[in-house]
Amino acid sequence: MAITETRVPGPAGLPLLGSMLDLRNDSLATYVRALREHGDVVRLTAGPPGLRFELYGVFSAEGAQQVLATESANFRKDNAFYQEVRESFGNGLLTSQDDDYLRQRRLVQPLFTRRRVDGYAEAVTTEVAALMSRWHAEAGPGTADTAGGAGRTAAAAPDADTRVVDVVDEMTRLTLRAVARILFGVDVEAAVDVVERCFPVIGEYVLRRGYSPLNVPRDWPTRANRRAAAASRELNAVCDRIVEERRAQGAAATGEDLLTLLAQAGSAEDGSLDAAEIRDQVLVFLLAGHETTATSLAFALHLLARHPEQQERARAEAARALDGRTPTAADLDALPYLTRVLKEAMRLYPAAPVIGRRAVAATVVGGHTVPAGADVIVAPWVTHRHPRYWEDPERFDPERFTPEAEKDRPRYAWFPFGGGPRACIGQHLSMLESVLALAMILQEYELTAVDRTVPVQAAITLRPAGPARCTLRRR
Repeated sequence: MAITETRVPGPAGLPLLGSMLDLRNDSLATYVRALREHGDVVRLTAGPPGLRFELYGVFSAEGAQQVLATESANFRKDNAFYQEVRESFGNGLLTSQDDDYLRQRRLVQPLFTRRRVDGYAEAVTTEVAALMSRWHAEAGPGTADTAGGAGRTAAAAPDADTRVVDVVDEMTRLTLRAVARILFGVDVEAAVDVVERCFPVIGEYVLRRGYSPLNVPRDWPTRANRRAAAASRELNAVCDRIVEERRAQGAAATGEDLLTLLAQAGSAEDGSLDAAEIRDQVLVFLLAGHETTATSLAFALHLLARHPEQQERARAEAARALDGRTPTAADLDALPYLTRVLKEAMRLYPAAPVIGRRAVAATVVGGHTVPAGADVIVAPWVTHRHPRYWEDPERFDPERFTPEAEKDRPRYAWFPFGGGPRACIGQHLSMLESVLALAMILQEYELTAVDRTVPVQAAITLRPAGPARCTLRRR
């Protein structure tokens, strides 16, 4: 296609700072407003003169498909944010590129076939059962803390079968334990404590540096650098210890955990992963494999807590399919409504709300020229609310994901797992884990929302900016 010079529209912003304050205060709302006011391809400028940068937002399903799939070679993970993730979490599947990425993908892909992933279901249900056992043990009289915050209401816990929890906190710990069990098997406890302590420190550090126009070198002895470096050393040390133990076992290792399989992975063409490469994959799986699934699960529960009719329909389906027993991967096809609930939660609250790339060459997207070297985003948060694809987009409606409804929409109208050759390798695992957990929880508990609205913000993943509390009443 010929390159035509057409000015990309966008908000003017403030004379000196452009859209910097809007992006800093609420980047997701800024992107939605940009779509509404300026269209599917938008140019935003931010920062003072001399430090100003440009960002191109591509918000249509067709544009997202072009960036992530049909012309993905022209949109690379070369931006400052991915470089910060790479330096803190290693060069695993999330951040590697070119031949390095293709080699890693070939070596790791056999560990994520549907048959292999279905074998991880027991690790998931074991952790969900342990979570509910803790809820049972801790339940008792009490009242939710309702101080402050618009949209909150009091929620008493008047009997021994009722308690109030923050579903984001609970699902984050659940999914961390589940992914650690899948990765490490019997070493789950040693890993969980370190990850819970270190990941927030490193994540905050990466986020701050990834979006700052100026950063001091990482080896300067600033407080932030020292704190992040200490957290990285502690996290790397526990991973290295467990990796070394597995590699020392060699072919004699009999475990079915993912780390053992990573240590044994290899081919004549690609060789095998060395200790540093295994650690990088482990760190990426821990990062991408628990916060993303936790977000999807937590908001699915919170949405059901706010919509009792849909909650009861989902519970009835689980009861019919399972009759009180623990689900397995084989039950997934018998839970279509729960799957639709999850997909709708992921539409409204995509765990990766914004996906960044850098353009290699000038490219026409949606009739506008995105210049070479430009920082580009596609945004599930925005496209999932695009009125061209979604009627009344803020409404929770799992029926949007019936087979007939899905067939009538463009492929990239819904893309919570990204797409194209860099699509999330663990998407089946995430869906499996989430549906099984929802089925188990709904069989045991009725949920009522305490916090009717939950503000969110775009960090490395979508994170709440306030509590997401629900009252759980044991059935």
